[in-house]
This record gives sequence, structure tokens and C-alpha cells, in this order.
Amino acid sequence: MEESHDIVIVGGGICGLATALALHRKGIASLVLEKSETLRADGGSIGVHVNGWHVLEQLGIAAELRETANLVTAFHDVWQEEKKSTLTTVRKELRWLKRKDLIVTLAKNIPAGAIRLGCHIAAIHPSDPGAVLATPGGRVIRAKVLIGCDGSNSVVAKYIGMSAARSTPHTFLRGFTRYPHGHPFGDHFLRLRVNKRWFVGRSPITDTLVSFFVACHIPSADAGVTNDVRATRHFVLQELQGLQCPAEILQMIQNSDPESLNVVAKVWYRPPWQVAFAGFRKGTVTVAGDAMHTMGSYIGQGGSSALEDALVLARSLARSTARSGGRADEPCDKTMIVGAATAIGEYVRERRLRVARLSLEAFAMGTLLRTKLLATKLFCLAILALLGTMALGHTNYDCGRL
Repeated sequence: MEESHDIVIVGGGICGLATALALHRKGIASLVLEKSETLRADGGSIGVHVNGWHVLEQLGIAAELRETANLVTAFHDVWQEEKKSTLTTVRKELRWLKRKDLIVTLAKNIPAGAIRLGCHIAAIHPSDPGAVLATPGGRVIRAKVLIGCDGSNSVVAKYIGMSAARSTPHTFLRGFTRYPHGHPFGDHFLRLRVNKRWFVGRSPITDTLVSFFVACHIPSADAGVTNDVRATRHFVLQELQGLQCPAEILQMIQNSDPESLNVVAKVWYRPPWQVAFAGFRKGTVTVAGDAMHTMGSYIGQGGSSALEDALVLARSLARSTARSGGRADEPCDKTMIVGAATAIGEYVRERRLRVARLSLEAFAMGTLLRTKLLATKLFCLAILALLGTMALGHTNYDCGRL
């Protein structure tokens, strides 16, 4: 009931699988532990900007994924109450991927047996080096290097002493709608502000498939918002009809695929000051993705920033192997473990400023959407203008080669 591995990754989502694949591309073996019985391929779509595509190119899967999603060429912003709209050209690559397509493509490029499903971590105990993982069934897994990619409620983040992520009651209904004869929306991403409480997003994935979300600033305890996605869809349609939402939006939600629908009742985030100063490591234990810097979807960088984490972390660990004088496919020795601790420190230093900036932008955008105070709105707008958020300045980033 006890086993030992050089590198263990907790969490089989986008970040965990991308980290495992990046390590594999560098000739370094790892084991991914996922608590679900199947790969977590739900969750609708994910927007991948040019910074994320840089990483997918390095992982060797960009070409395959481009076949599954069309380019988005412009943002179409509409303010229904003010009766105004703008069209902003997307100058660099942006595509909306089905999360399932990304997860499956990552997983199939990872060696067989490197992903263990149905493995829940009940506790983590200190070890020298790394950590000891315990499962409810009594299995003990010793990890010389432990990487937490286990989301906003990360057990690894808790182990290394990070504060718990925070949440806001911002409800999202997400799903897909198919148009067998082709949709009429072109290659524009629509961002419709219905009023101060309701926001609709719609993006093409292919010529016959669109992804959408409806965001509303209401507590999840509202009578119309439940875990029943069909009931929530009915509630959303009633509310939007009363607000005279365009017919094409109502039809899109009405005709959505029931199996694709999911409801998110809370937005999880880490405040930017926490990201700027948190300890992201403990010896050879560290975190990546949402476990490190969950930030909500306000600037569309959750997935792409997680891909960046994966590449930088794998590159740092590969360099430590080279410096130790060993081969990547050899078992870790003491020299390499010391190198791994140094590599993780380098990874944290390289990523901190980048993820702190993204967290600040997402925090400012989320606050701007929620607040009623004019002074707060102006402060948030000043931050976003300074950082170039509206011009997608945060996407003009290349984390380098693997």
C-alpha cells in the first residue's frame, strides 16, 4: 500500500495535464493523480489567447487543436440600455476551444499509466524530500517533488500554508448551442451588457457551434438559481425576456444542448496582494494554475496562464536535472532533489510578477462590474487603463521555449 515517485502532480485538469505533458516532452516522468473517476472534461469552452497558443505550440498540440476551433477576429461590445455598440479587432490569435477537446488532446499525448483516476488525497504529510500523500483507502504515495494543480480549493496550497481562496456570489450559466445549417454570427465574440446585473457572452467555436454564458449578479440562494440546469435556464430565459433581450439570444439559450449546460454559483479568486506575497512553495512542493492564482474569468486568462505555469515549471525542473549531471529518465538522487528545490524557487520568482499582474487586472475588472461606488469605478478604470487591459495587453506575453 506504499509507493514512491519522483514527481507527483495532484489534479488532472488543464494545468495538471499540461504540466505532465511538458515534463514528458523534456524526458521527465511524472504521475498525475485525479480524484474524479473520469477526466474532468466538463465546463464548456475556454478562450485561448495568443499567449496560450505559444505554450500549445511548445507542447506540440497546437495544430491539432486549431482544427477544432475557428479564429475570433473581433469583440462586439453592446450596451443594451445605452443603445450603443463598438467593434474591436483582435489583432492576434484567439480561439474558443471546447474544454473537452483540450483535456482529451493533452491526455492522449501523455504516456499510458501516467494518469491515475479516482485517486483522492485525504492528507499530506511532510517528508524529506517532498511530501507523503495519504488516500482514504490507506494507500501511501511518497513524492520527492509534489506539484499542486488541484484548483481553487487546493489541498496542496493548504499544505504549504497559503490562505484559502475567496469567492463572490456571481452566477454563470454556460453551455453550447448547435446550428446544423450554420450560425449567422460570423467570427465575432459578442459581449452584451443587458443591464447592470445581466451580462451575456457568445463566441463561435466552429461554423455550426457556438459557446455562450450568461452572468448575473445575484446570490446563488435566489429562488431561480439551483443545481438543476434546466430550471436555471428557464429562470434565465424568463428574466431576459422581461428585459427585452434580443430574440437571437433567447433562441440560443432556449435551443442549447441540455447536456452541455452547467451552473457556476460562485467565482473563486485570490486577491492580487495575496498572489504578490504568498509563499508558493515549501521545499520541493509547489502549486500552479488555479491552485496558485485563481482569478475568475473576467479577463479570460485562467486557462492560458495555467498553460504558462506548466511550461515554466517543466523547463525549470529540466534545467535542474541538467545541472545535476543526471539524465531525465534516471531516478532522482539527492543532488537532483537539491536542484529541484532551486528550480521551484526559480519557477516561483519567474511567475510571481506575471500572475500578480493578471490577478490585479481580473480583480479590478470584477470589482468594476460589481461596485456601485463612483470612486471605486474610477479607481478600477484607472488600473485597467494603466495596464492596457481593454487593449488585451496581458495577452502580448511569451513565456519562452520549453
